[in-house]
This record gives sequence, C-alpha cells and structure tokens, in this order.
Amino acid sequence: MVLFSDLASCQQMNRVNYFSMSKLALIIDDEPDIRELLQITLQRMKINTHCAADLATARILLTQHEFNLCLTDMKLTDGDGVEFVNELQTNFPHIPVAVITAHGSMDSAIKALKYGAFDFLTKPINLNTLRSVVRGALNIKPQQAPIKPSMIGDSRLMQDVRGTIEKLARNQAPIYISGESGVGKELAARMIHDYGPRADRPFVPVNCGAIPNDLMESEFFGHKKGSFTGALADKPGLFQAADGGTLFLDEIAELPQHMQVKLLRAIQEKVVRPVGAQKETRIDVRILSATNCNLSDQVKKGLFRQDLLYRINVIELQLPPLRDRAEDIPLLVLHIMAKLPIAAQVKVTPAAVALLQTYPFPGNIRELENILERAAALCTGNAITADDIQLPAQEPQNDPHHASLDAVLSDIEKQKIIAALEETRWNKTAAAKRLGITFRTLRYRLEKLGLD
Repeated sequence: MVLFSDLASCQQMNRVNYFSMSKLALIIDDEPDIRELLQITLQRMKINTHCAADLATARILLTQHEFNLCLTDMKLTDGDGVEFVNELQTNFPHIPVAVITAHGSMDSAIKALKYGAFDFLTKPINLNTLRSVVRGALNIKPQQAPIKPSMIGDSRLMQDVRGTIEKLARNQAPIYISGESGVGKELAARMIHDYGPRADRPFVPVNCGAIPNDLMESEFFGHKKGSFTGALADKPGLFQAADGGTLFLDEIAELPQHMQVKLLRAIQEKVVRPVGAQKETRIDVRILSATNCNLSDQVKKGLFRQDLLYRINVIELQLPPLRDRAEDIPLLVLHIMAKLPIAAQVKVTPAAVALLQTYPFPGNIRELENILERAAALCTGNAITADDIQLPAQEPQNDPHHASLDAVLSDIEKQKIIAALEETRWNKTAAAKRLGITFRTLRYRLEKLGLD
C-alpha cells in the first residue's frame, strides 16, 4: 500500500482529475494510511482533497484554498481536534467539519458536536458511514436569508437558544429537547431540521402518546399486506416516511417498554423490519425527541430504558419557560395576533400587554395563545384591554422560586397602578382609563394588592 506521509505526496495525487472535481475537502490525520483511505474514498465520490498531518499544515492550507468540507482526527501531534473544531467554526463557519475519534472517546466527540462539528466517525472507519457523512455535509446550504419558522424573542435567553439551534442543526447527532409543556419543543425541532442539510427532505413529527399500543409497531415500522387482520395493502411506517430526513418523537416517555426495545435497535442499527416482512430495510433518519417529564427520573422508576436514553440524549437542548423571558411577551403578542383571522380589526392595548407580563404562564406560549384567542373573540370593541384578558386564578406555589417571582410581579403591578393614580391625582376612574382597564377591574386589583 502506498502511504501519503507528507503534504507534497498528497498534493501530487490531487492533480488527478482536479478540474473535473467541483468540491474540495481538507483531511487532517497524523496516520498516513487513514489519510490515504479517506482520500481514495472521497476521490471516488468526485471530491478533490488536500491532506495535512498536523494542525500547522492545516492552517496554512485553509488560507490557500476554499474548502467545502473538513475531516479531522481528534488527537494530533500539535493540538487537540476538539479545540480545532471551535477555531474552525469561529474563523471558517461555512466549512462543515466532521471529527474522527477512537472507539470509546464519545465525550470528546460530543464536545466537538457542541462546538459545531457536523458529525463524527469512529475508528475503524466504516466506508458506508463515511460516504453518508460526506454527502450530508456537502448538502449544507449557506444561510443567506432568515429561515422560517423561527422562535420569537429578543431576550438574551432566546438569542442563546437560536444560536445553539444553528450549531446543532449542522451535526447529525440525536438531540433531546427538554422543557415544560407549551414552550415550543416541536418548533425547535423544525428549526433544527430546517437549518440543517436535511431541510429538503421530510420532517415527520409524531406524538408517541397518541398512538394505540397495539398499532405502534405498524405505525413506526410499517407492515406487509396480510400480516394481520385489516392489513389490506403494504403500508410504510413513520421511519420510512422520514427516510433521508428527520423523525421527531414528541412525548417519547409515553412509549411502552416493548417499543423502546425496537426503537433502540432501529436507532443503533439504522434498520427497520415492517410487520410481516422477512427482511430488514435500511433507513437514514435523524432522530429528535422531546418530553416534558424528567427522563432520568423515569429511568430510576424503571419506566424508561437507560440505554435508549443514552442513544437519544447525545446532546440536550433546554428551552426556557415563558416566565423567564417576560420581555419577549410584547413580540409574541404581535406574532400571535397576526395569525388570527380578526388580526386586522383587533389590537392589543399596552395595558393588556403589561398585564400579561405579570403572569407566570404555567402553560407557556400555548397558554398565551389561548388567552389571546379567547380575548379576541370576547372583546366588545376593536381593542383587547386588560379587562378582556381574564387571566386564570393562580394556584399557590410551595416553591420559593415561584413565591419570590409572584412577589416581584405583584410589586411591578403595584408600581404601575400607583403611578397611574398619582398621575390622575388619585382619580380612580381616570386612572382606570389610563391603564386601559375598567373601573371595576381597577377596584378589584386595588383590593387584591392591598391598596384599597
């Protein structure tokens, strides 16, 4: 076997079919035989290559060429591949990078994915997996325009979430999206899909808790005609429908144990067997999952398999509750109202928005949508006032965090009401008008806040 041990020998091989190849890859590995294996495989895919045995050479090549892809080993003679991923994403964010790691170094691989690596390969390298990773990386499209849908909000929390989503979209690792009910987990999953290289392939969301137990295997993996009573024709399952794209498993904690076993095999082996079929079918699906319960607690209770948790939770994306980003509520109100059929006729008054900002929203954005839809339907004029909002009565909280939050919100409301009363020389009728609420509502708020 010919070993390419230096930059010159690699560049000499690059001259073969140079002008017929439209893509260019950077290969970084200190093992000559690995470099040769990667180079031959990529050239058979009509991808030109430049090789580097260390990071110093790689940095020089990056200044001399426009690369479409980078494959780098994790451990190099003059540096750490993980830190190089971070460097590459900072200086050359348009270049997808996949890392090569020895078996058993998953912690480093996960760290590289969090830094923005597209995917990872383990040694010994499987050529089919290599080709799949390369094709996926080259399908990443430059983001020249805002991608919709997007999560609304200018708070620091939401800026961080959107930045994390952009990084997670570039890699192919399974993502577990955690957060309370109504925070937008499916929207986050759609964004991960839309920002990534699978954007032109199917996005298939499924609520695991909505499928009857006796139909789960058929729904997930499909069935053959005659495999059971009522199977009148071959039917593809959700995995086949999402082939090449993304399968979003919402409320994954609702899966029964027998389906957890089958799902684990499908994720590990990337194959499914339709009900009644003799052969397995190979599938290429990225798995995103979510639930509003704590899966670690479910594992301790014996309700969820620990090995499945490890497979779906390679990286966790935590979504904040709405009460932690109340400054985003005005933008969310505008966005939600714009989607309602009566949006052109009905507006939301500033006082109503201010009142919404004092509420902790246990149901998060979904509850905000419901409150606004009800207010829009019941308001008598062309404006939703604070009196139209009709916030639900809040249950007492034992959590000190909630207690302190309620105290802060009460203080904010007190300050707004007192300011309006002082500006109107304590004329309650005028103060109510200034706040955009009725006199009766103001009297109720004064009594509740101890200001009467």
